[in-house]
Amino acid sequence: MPSRQLDFPVFDADNHMYETRDALTKFVPRQYEGVIDYIEVRGRTKITVKGRISDYIPNPTFEKVAAPGAQEEYFKRGNPERKSPREIMGKPIASLPAFQEPGPRLEVMDEQGIDRILLWPTLASLIEERLRDDPRATHAVVHALNQWMYEHWTFDFDGRIFPAPVITLPIVEEAIAELEWVLERGARVILIRPAPVPGFEGSRSFALPEFDPFWSRVQDSGVLVGMHSSDSGYQRHVDEWEGRREGEYTPFKGMNGFAMIVGRAHRPIYDAIASAIGHGMLSRFPGLKIAPVENGAFWVDGLLDSMSYAYRMYPQLFEEDPVEVFKRSVFVHPFHEDDPVALADKVGVDNMIFGSDFPHPEGLADPLSYVDRLDGFDETSKAKIMGGNLSRLLPAKEPARA
Repeated sequence: MPSRQLDFPVFDADNHMYETRDALTKFVPRQYEGVIDYIEVRGRTKITVKGRISDYIPNPTFEKVAAPGAQEEYFKRGNPERKSPREIMGKPIASLPAFQEPGPRLEVMDEQGIDRILLWPTLASLIEERLRDDPRATHAVVHALNQWMYEHWTFDFDGRIFPAPVITLPIVEEAIAELEWVLERGARVILIRPAPVPGFEGSRSFALPEFDPFWSRVQDSGVLVGMHSSDSGYQRHVDEWEGRREGEYTPFKGMNGFAMIVGRAHRPIYDAIASAIGHGMLSRFPGLKIAPVENGAFWVDGLLDSMSYAYRMYPQLFEEDPVEVFKRSVFVHPFHEDDPVALADKVGVDNMIFGSDFPHPEGLADPLSYVDRLDGFDETSKAKIMGGNLSRLLPAKEPARA
């Protein structure tokens, strides 16, 4: 039984799948076979990208995973006991069918009292950064993942589970073709990495006019744009400060003091939304709906303050007030440890969406417990945050093509 009885439906913006071992390889074209592979290293299975071992996700098979909510108390109250990352994570558990299959996931949702979920991939977040020097391979592997996702989960399972296919952007025409492919199969949400887009001649923002044909089609479709937390390549900046070369972002291995301090700023999503507004994308396409999922709310205050300052000092740089653009187009998913009342004061209740991050360890083991954080809101506002806002952001359902 659900832990609480609520008088409104719950739509969780941040649930995750754990991909099966063949998710990135089953459908990859022959010429790209071996770009993603698995090898055994001292009795442990590791994933390789173009022959290079990645430690980004310690156990890429997901046979053993951290328990849902294992870090919940850590994020709520800190670490006065000075525990190591391994101690905070606790004893791993065997991955459950509900983490990898839609039928069992529906059963868990019923037990939790969750009506609908957006479902994000986990392993997929390593692809784009580690293939940044090979745009064609990036598109091939991402399409293979989306084919696997559609076969395994569909993009709309029983009107309750909405997996988010990845759209990678290095080659604009390929990105548009991928968008059309997932839309034809019923996708209601897409995943765009909050990062500069690698290309044949270097990186550039996804918000520059080069990408307007893509964003025009996104706007026409009404599909929700999820900018889920990922490996956005910012480890390079940390490495420059620390005198290292070609370090890999390994968030589950712990950090030093410098990395912990700068990581708190959530620069990737700050910069991504600053670009979407500052480069005019969200003014050229005012119908776009952007959901920065699993990025928390800490970055919002600083960004709104910087945009307000920029508009006050140089209004001629903007087509419209950037703060108003944010409130029209951006919908924030706060972490469970963030202050929802403070966020509502900044962006308004209509721009807040609930997400539990289940079954990841940093999320909530009992998603409905988040409603306890909303004691300062009336019932109408609670209903909006817990699902109503997200419901209105999803496009109307169209028949999926087989």
